[in-house]
Amino acid sequence: MYAHRFSDADARRKLAVWRELTRWLQRYVPLEAAVLDLACDRGAFINQIRAAERWAVDVRDVRQHLDPGVRFVQSDGLSLREVMPAKSMDVVFVSNYLEHLPSADVVIEQLKVVFDLLKPGGRAIVLQPNIRLTGAAYWDFLDHRTALTDKSLEEAGRTAGFQTEELVTRFIPYTTKSRFPQNPWIVRAYLALRPLWPVFGQQSLYVARKPAAAE
Repeated sequence: MYAHRFSDADARRKLAVWRELTRWLQRYVPLEAAVLDLACDRGAFINQIRAAERWAVDVRDVRQHLDPGVRFVQSDGLSLREVMPAKSMDVVFVSNYLEHLPSADVVIEQLKVVFDLLKPGGRAIVLQPNIRLTGAAYWDFLDHRTALTDKSLEEAGRTAGFQTEELVTRFIPYTTKSRFPQNPWIVRAYLALRPLWPVFGQQSLYVARKPAAAE
């Protein structure tokens, strides 16, 4: 399915966009952090983020796409408690993944797994299509199964134990095949010009903390 959905040319364009997105998201990732990219795909984020430790997880074996400095774990996200130690990550990044889970209850359970992997005071960063903004186009992808908005995503995070640090309802367009500019300097300009986000943004950005006192 993914091979048909995104060609190698699409992947190259996507990588150029993600180079700028990752540069912008670096503000949430300390250089000394251990960071995990959950459902990493070809590593567009984890290959380019700067961190002391970089980890990637995907249900498929995608090691051929990952930078040699990235430590890869092949697993589904819900099983991570069995293969990674608790309280081992400073940051967990999740992009365009939660909508693939079969229900709202499973979304909450996945966020609880992320919560358990984080050190106290650790941060979850979630980039998520928002069905309230995409409309019916949300279902254009056959494997989208659970509808989420910015508000329901935040509610799921609170249920899992997180405290909201930042919630940007309109951040970036739905997909890299949409009206999102592909030229790196235009992407950089878009991210710097926040008044443009309400015009094009159909994905939400949710940044949350595990309380420092959490066990």
